[in-house]
Amino acid sequence: MAKKVAVILAGCGVYDGSEIHESAAVYVHLSRAGAQQMHVVNHTKGQPTEETRNVLEESARIARGNIKDLKELDVNEYDAVIIPGGFGVAKNLSTWAVKGKDCTVEKDVEAIIKGFHGVKKPIGLCCISPVLAAKLFPGCELTVGCDTECEKWPYAGTAAAIKELGCKHVNKQVNEVHVDAKNKLVTTSAFMCNSPVHEIYDGIGEMVKYVLIN
Repeated sequence: MAKKVAVILAGCGVYDGSEIHESAAVYVHLSRAGAQQMHVVNHTKGQPTEETRNVLEESARIARGNIKDLKELDVNEYDAVIIPGGFGVAKNLSTWAVKGKDCTVEKDVEAIIKGFHGVKKPIGLCCISPVLAAKLFPGCELTVGCDTECEKWPYAGTAAAIKELGCKHVNKQVNEVHVDAKNKLVTTSAFMCNSPVHEIYDGIGEMVKYVLIN
């Protein structure tokens, strides 16, 4: 029987929503694996800018209209959840963008992530979204790529913040994933790495694969 996977989006666009290439890659790999994507779910909250924006409506651009409010997500109806990256994770799903490791996770997002974790269902996280798990599950194992900053890894400082939260960061290449079997977390770096889009796509494919087999 095909697995049913929820995908949480945070808007549309890398700088204030979900990263479009990452989101599309998640959908393509889920589709190829035959997974059901019955509902794409999203947290609806306006951006803290002068312009009024609706994250749900913007996420619908990526999801081709197949979208629901996060409050309607029932963990019992899904086999797994995946959260693509993009700064929307750090701005809309949490306050990581302004508070870093001292951030809070939006309450509905926290409830859903803890809900999947509590019933031992896989959670797939890529790019910046692993910081949500780092904040919620001290001691868990994650990757955001490399912990040494360089031209290829411009956001390596995130790994240090993850460590400061009491979690284990595991260095991985962009086409690799890390699986925390105990916590059912599957993470990959995606655009935390300055890498060609096809390599990002391959890494997300690995993440989807391991989410579906865990």
